[in-house]
This record gives sequence, structure tokens and C-alpha cells, in this order.
Amino acid sequence: MLYLLALLIGVVAGLRAMTAPAAVSFAAHYGLLGLSGTWLAFLGYRWTPWIFLVLAIGELIADQLPSTPSRKVPVQFGTRILMGAATGGAMGVAAGSLWVGAAIGVIGAIIGTFGGAAARARMAAAFGKDPPAAFIEDAVAIAGAVLIVLALR
Repeated sequence: MLYLLALLIGVVAGLRAMTAPAAVSFAAHYGLLGLSGTWLAFLGYRWTPWIFLVLAIGELIADQLPSTPSRKVPVQFGTRILMGAATGGAMGVAAGSLWVGAAIGVIGAIIGTFGGAAARARMAAAFGKDPPAAFIEDAVAIAGAVLIVLALR
């Protein structure tokens, strides 16, 4: 089950890079995800969830700007891969293998990046403009992250 959640949190990282670590950080902070004693323990520290939440909100705002580059350019894509690995790895720690979870999280991030870009492009074409598609993608990423964290209970 946790490896499926690692894949799904990777998909969330592919949609919105900072939403995934914010969700995982809150899960670790509130004891839903045991990361103490690992190098990912910092995700559960007192201020970490709030820092990631601010970064996630900033990303949601920046995504609405017309000057924001494509998620498929190297820096954006690399960030999504890294966040997918870290958050998938956190799920993997709870399942027994950080590395398996990280690899599954990377696969999820790739799926989320390319699948999210394709879905958003189709929605934007259907709406005739991008903002409604972007808001729907934001909602899917946030709802997915919340559901993943709730599944840890």
C-alpha cells in the first residue's frame, strides 16, 4: 500500500513540485509517517511543514504567471524528479525501503509531469484559455496530496 502511495505522491510532485513535500512534511510532523532516525527526519521538524507550505503557495501563485517556464524544462523537470524521489523515499522508509520508494516516486513524478502537462494543454484548449485549466490542476494536486496523507491514518 505504501509503495502505491509513493507512486501517487510522485505524481503530485510532477503536478506541483512543492505540494508533495508539504504534504509529506505535515504527515511526518503529525506522526502519520515515521521518519525519525532517518536522513528524512527533518521533514517532521516543527517548522519544516510550514516552510514547505509557504513554498507550495508560492508555486501555486507563480504557476499562474505567463512568464513561468514549462514544467518540462531541465530545472523544473529536475525539481519534480527530486521532489518525487524525496517524497516517494519518505513513503518507502515506512514501507521498508527508502530506495524502492524513491525510485517509485521518480516514476510517479515523470508520470505527473508529462501527464499533467498533456491534460492541462487539452483543458486549456477546451476552455480557450489556460487559467481555468491551471486551477483545476492545482485542485487535483492539492486534493491528491490530502487524500494520500489521509490514507496514512
